Amino acid sequence: DAQIQLGVDIMTPHWEMSFGADRVKEIIDNDFAKAGIDFVAQNVTYNDEDFDREGEHVFKPYVMREINGIPVAIIGQAFPYTPIANPRHMVSSWTFGINDDEMQETVDEARSNGAQAVIVISHNGMDVDLKMASRVTGIDAIMGGHTHDAIPKPVVVSNPGGKTLVTNAGSNSKFLGVLDLDVKNGKVAEFQYKLLPVFANLIEPDKDMQTLITNIRAPYKSKLEEELATTDDTLYRRGNFNGTFDQVIVDALLEVADAEVAFSPGFRWGVSVLPGEAITVDHVMTQTAITYPQVTRNEMSGETIKVILEEV
Repeated sequence: DAQIQLGVDIMTPHWEMSFGADRVKEIIDNDFAKAGIDFVAQNVTYNDEDFDREGEHVFKPYVMREINGIPVAIIGQAFPYTPIANPRHMVSSWTFGINDDEMQETVDEARSNGAQAVIVISHNGMDVDLKMASRVTGIDAIMGGHTHDAIPKPVVVSNPGGKTLVTNAGSNSKFLGVLDLDVKNGKVAEFQYKLLPVFANLIEPDKDMQTLITNIRAPYKSKLEEELATTDDTLYRRGNFNGTFDQVIVDALLEVADAEVAFSPGFRWGVSVLPGEAITVDHVMTQTAITYPQVTRNEMSGETIKVILEEV
């Protein structure tokens, strides 16, 4: 509902997959179809569990949009490690991956179909986006969001076919990435990029969106405002590897689950709690209720732990 109200045109998935394959398809085929939202992902295909469709794309790899008279291809790149970072059963018949070769084929197809500019919206993460930009030719820009990095200006990556811009625009609507392309003679000649900060306290909220949020929160408002403790230090999640709120989370997991190792993804997320401020249920839910609520204790090999630490 919030995405529809926001007016999203095109998206590629990450956490949406934690709803499970059936629910994801239901939303796309019904709610998003009615609202005109395109859901694109070139790197999600059916596996041998769905024998009749094995190898076929689950979603549209890309869409073509005419923008100011210029045909533009927007390609989706879903989070490639979804079955590792989330329970596999949620998307058991779908295969994910970085899929550079398939991305190249998709770019080539879009170009052959008349695209004068090719944009990839990506949940790879900044480092993987940079590597993909160096390997795949024909992409004008990769606009990523997975690792929540606030990149003030695009990184220009050289590849055998030319150059590709790679950007990230933070998270939590802190910034808006605005990319203007000057297309001449069928290709991008110049670009302008602005990472615009969103000063939420200075902008009047959209009335319909505010009403939607207020109504959703209303049944839980008193619980969310419940104060649990007071912090002596700043609690934050701002580092690429960890933050003080991450440490609180893993300490709690170790104690409650009697585990030897606990993981918390190092990403830039949520609001910070300043010294002397109350920690509310809302703060805790913001940091821990991102997807499914289950917390499990599992036996893991050293090899699995290494994969999680290095690749997820």
